[in-house]
Amino acid sequence: MKIEQFPEQIRPYIIPEPTGRMTYTCLGCNKSFGIDRLLYTCPHCGSVLLLKNENIDDIHRLGGKTWRSIFDHRRMLNQNALKGVFRYYEFMAPVIPLERIIYLGEGHTPLVEANSRLRDLAGRDFYFKNDGLNPSASFKDRGMACALSYINALAKEKGISKLPAICASTGDTSASAALYASYLGDFITSAVLLPKGKVTPQQLSQPLGSGADVLEIQGVFDDCMKVVESLAEDYHVALLNSKNSWRILGQESFSFEIAQDFDYEVGDKVVVLPIGNAGNISAVMSGFLKFHEAGVIGDLPKIIGVQSEHADPVFRYYLEKNPEHRRFSPVAVQPSVAQAAMIGNPVSMPRVIELATAYDRAAGTKKIFIVQVKEQEIMDAMIVANRNGNIACTQGGESLAGFQRAVEQNLVGPQEVGVLDSTAHVLKFAVFQEMYFNDGFPPEFDVKPRPELKNAPTDVRPPKLQVYPSPGKPLSGDDMKVFVREMAAEIAEKLGLEKR
Repeated sequence: MKIEQFPEQIRPYIIPEPTGRMTYTCLGCNKSFGIDRLLYTCPHCGSVLLLKNENIDDIHRLGGKTWRSIFDHRRMLNQNALKGVFRYYEFMAPVIPLERIIYLGEGHTPLVEANSRLRDLAGRDFYFKNDGLNPSASFKDRGMACALSYINALAKEKGISKLPAICASTGDTSASAALYASYLGDFITSAVLLPKGKVTPQQLSQPLGSGADVLEIQGVFDDCMKVVESLAEDYHVALLNSKNSWRILGQESFSFEIAQDFDYEVGDKVVVLPIGNAGNISAVMSGFLKFHEAGVIGDLPKIIGVQSEHADPVFRYYLEKNPEHRRFSPVAVQPSVAQAAMIGNPVSMPRVIELATAYDRAAGTKKIFIVQVKEQEIMDAMIVANRNGNIACTQGGESLAGFQRAVEQNLVGPQEVGVLDSTAHVLKFAVFQEMYFNDGFPPEFDVKPRPELKNAPTDVRPPKLQVYPSPGKPLSGDDMKVFVREMAAEIAEKLGLEKR
């Protein structure tokens, strides 16, 4: 739809200009810093940063009704820069010129309503938000689109001709970083650090296919993260993990989309997502808070973070009910099928603490909850979800298992509706499905397949059939007629088919 077809009163707001004034704000010492350089931690105290729009009052003055109209009209606009996560430009990064925004098709992933069987299993109505339908097949593209758009703008402004980008990953971050960096290949190169043997073959193939330097090291993700943090401190590199605050901004679009897809009525919604490195839950809290403060939504939804008992530092932190007595302690992780969540020392933990407090305060009641699930429950939930028309990854299984736990603990009311984050596409984790079906999990995973959920191909060989076709040796004549007749009869018997 062309902009001249929009109502006259809304046209001035549809195509935005860079008008924001953003700063890095330290969560430790509260100092602010300009965005004319890449910062990941506070130069004074070393704490993590959040990005803040100093012109937020201008956004609030416009009012929620006008913002809802702007976003709903932009939905009909055919302009690449505003078709993806930057539909919500003013609430994300309103300093990036539109011509510097990178759009590879990310964002606006579908909400798929659970069928009656899944609804009955969970005990409540719910939807999967299929973030596996992003370009690199995971939610990471939301943050990467924002981070690389900012880097693109900064590079053009400062004349940067060569910039190495680097990240640590359990798979999805590396795939996304390599994809977006390859699109900007004229000045940026990509290197990813992976824990050797801890990434599925499908995930490993992605950064390799995008041309990144893939470096495998012994250890787990937390060890990789320490190395890239050291590199970011001592060398001229662009860090693309969620320690990069621009990543958090892009991932806030998950909240904005949910609000818009439910016509901005989210007070009865319960958003469930794995915690992992804690960047995504930080972004989701921040996104809903921004919309609430601006009047775009009237009520805040509940948010439930999920952790496996094999990697549960955030769950353990919130077991202490008295905030004054809470102390965060990293944990040594055990093998997990939810590989992206197998993180014992999430870098965004300070953001979680800050934003969860602000969120509950704004809601006027407790709305942030953390639950723990078992590895068995994660795998069972993934298999069951996909048996009912979904494409959930193991992290999506973790969300469903967490939703079921929350229902059991009466954290979800009878009239509330779940929105579950399936962070990646099931095909990225096909190896775990195969292990489930073949009863191939090593003991340390604590997963045994339920017999009724196992599946395997059946080799059909009718007893009367003597000759089979093969590549380069097709059957013909009577041999082909016999092959079709006997094969059809055997398959009909196996499937219990009735003759017409």
